[in-house]
Amino acid sequence: MSGKRVYFFGDGQAEGRADMRNLLGGKGANLAEMTSLGIPVPPGFTITTEECIAYQETHALGDELKAEVKEAMKRVEAIMDKGFADPADPLLFSVRSGARVSMPGMMDTVLNLGLNDDTVKGLARVSGNERFSYDCYRRLVQMYGDVVMGVPGEKFEHSIDAIKASRGVKLDNELSVADLQEMIATFRKIVQDTTGKAFPTDPWEQLWGGISAVFKSWNVERAIEYRRINRIPGDWGTAVNVQAMVFGNMGDTSATGVAFTRDPSNGEHHFYGEFLINAQGEDVVAGIRTPQQLNVYGREMLPAGNEAKDLPTLEEAMPESYKALQAIREKLESHYKNMQDIEFTIQDGRLWMLQTRNGKRTGVSAIRIAAEMHEEGLVSKEEAILLVEPEHLDQMLHDQIDPAAALEILGIGLPASPGAAQGEVVFSAEQAVAVAAQGKKVVLVRRETSPEDIAGMDKAQGILTSRGGMTSHAAVVARGMGKPCVAGCSDLFVDSEKGLMTIGGVEFKAGDMVTINGTTGAVIKGAPALVPPHLDDPNLVTVMSWADELRRLKVRTNADTPHDARQAREFGAQGIGLCRTEHMFFGEDRIMKMREMILADNEAARRKALARILPMQQEDFDGIFRAMEGLPVTIRLLDPPLHEFLPHEEKDVMALAAQMGVDLETLQRKVDSLHEQNPMLGHRGCRLSLTFPEICEMQVAAIIGAACAVKKDGVDVRP
Repeated sequence: MSGKRVYFFGDGQAEGRADMRNLLGGKGANLAEMTSLGIPVPPGFTITTEECIAYQETHALGDELKAEVKEAMKRVEAIMDKGFADPADPLLFSVRSGARVSMPGMMDTVLNLGLNDDTVKGLARVSGNERFSYDCYRRLVQMYGDVVMGVPGEKFEHSIDAIKASRGVKLDNELSVADLQEMIATFRKIVQDTTGKAFPTDPWEQLWGGISAVFKSWNVERAIEYRRINRIPGDWGTAVNVQAMVFGNMGDTSATGVAFTRDPSNGEHHFYGEFLINAQGEDVVAGIRTPQQLNVYGREMLPAGNEAKDLPTLEEAMPESYKALQAIREKLESHYKNMQDIEFTIQDGRLWMLQTRNGKRTGVSAIRIAAEMHEEGLVSKEEAILLVEPEHLDQMLHDQIDPAAALEILGIGLPASPGAAQGEVVFSAEQAVAVAAQGKKVVLVRRETSPEDIAGMDKAQGILTSRGGMTSHAAVVARGMGKPCVAGCSDLFVDSEKGLMTIGGVEFKAGDMVTINGTTGAVIKGAPALVPPHLDDPNLVTVMSWADELRRLKVRTNADTPHDARQAREFGAQGIGLCRTEHMFFGEDRIMKMREMILADNEAARRKALARILPMQQEDFDGIFRAMEGLPVTIRLLDPPLHEFLPHEEKDVMALAAQMGVDLETLQRKVDSLHEQNPMLGHRGCRLSLTFPEICEMQVAAIIGAACAVKKDGVDVRP
């Protein structure tokens, strides 16, 4: 334990730093760093990850922690010139999670803490906006009731829908102050009826409840599943960031948004992001409203028919705020030397930064960003290489749709994560997991995804949503997983309850085949042919040449066929570290000859069968040696127990007996006699060569024969 539990930041001063992410989480460390850089950040404080781990054991907030929180609170109140729980001029807070690595949407957030029947009136007087104040209050009751008190979110949503229907309106912002006051009373009754407890009106009780809820969310099912998929240890814990509220929902001069300092899908050096006017941050990532674009670049990227095509960009609607945001973008990239994912709020024309972190990106964009940041002089070759993760290179290997294929494109959404994916349509995470367990490929189709869908997203080949933008949950998580995703497809209608989706006049039910192109945003009927990706991307060639220039470790491959060897050379392998010869025998045209050799009753019969196998094995070695062109090839002679080449199911043994023309009982006895109780230590490897040396002789003859033939053609050979 570090001893210090709470770290303050605000007004250009911070007790934390960017390199303290293990203790303060990524969000807390970067809030401190931005504050120290002079970037406008609402003041607040971070509770350490150590306190989260302690909470998992005690399930209570300690007195020492509460005392440090109260001291930090005084410093925030002094900067903001407002008082927490002050009915005359209330200071409100947000409580957000922040683990040391990004876990988008996995843990909980509560906004507008500090409101009650008295402070909401004070907020209305100070802001001069009564509707805004009661909208904040109803959001608090709704979010606190859901996150902290465990009331199902659907109960609040149904209530909102009922009130809007009774008033004849479609949008939340069309509701009057009286409507919002009625909604607050209804929400509080829902909380009371569902939990048996009243919604807390004491701001301090609200704050302690919010902090506890974030700590608890570290171990909710979706967070545990996300950690499992991404190999994040459970003992890291999450920090809690308590920050003075700034409001993007104070009217038409206020907004909230999410942006990337470069395009996260293709890596182009363009400021890319989305925002909503008169909204709070959760509205953007929730995908409930269609967001507007930061600039013309983003708007031009939208597919035809997207309603944001006709809406003003931030650059057009709030030019001064956009100019300030652009300057911060450049400052952050220069400081962090990496593409940043930022969250911001504009309150009455004043820009505030709420978060920065290294942005998740596709493989294509990671390679491009690394190459171009070096060209710009921002990073060295060594630093550029470290911007590319191994999984980014893996994404470069995604399938693409065959350009020659005839396509029936049913609709176009946002190209949220590249690559082509096809599979059976499923409408829930549970269906995705169940169908994938049967060995089938699936595409998860949702209105929008939520953190509860994480297990299904993991099993799906790709994700398709009808709502949300490029910064929605589906888009961000799919990019992080390297899975193709088409988001915000406005032509798509999804009815999960009935298990139906409709797009382009075509109805799909669960089990129907669909294809998505995450590179273009296309949704395609059926399963057109896919082709493997090309590895001749100039940025990839450049970055990999830097890796070759700087590395000291040689890389060889596992390759068992000429095709594998050729592909390994394309990937830059400098030889074969292991060629497993048994893998050469599993093809349909070879397995029968191998079984004849294994089931032979005497050496003569075995040699006869081996003579038929020899040219096949020599042909494989010939292809491998030619592909390697003098690079070393390490070969392992036949290693596994012989029973692994034989059928085990009764019906398969019967089929083999009929094919070989032998008695079923005799064949079954032979199969049983070869079965190993402990295959790791049984009749295999060198012991197999001692008892059946003719197998070893055939393999060596194939190797030498192939080597001589290739050498005769002028190709160097190093088996």
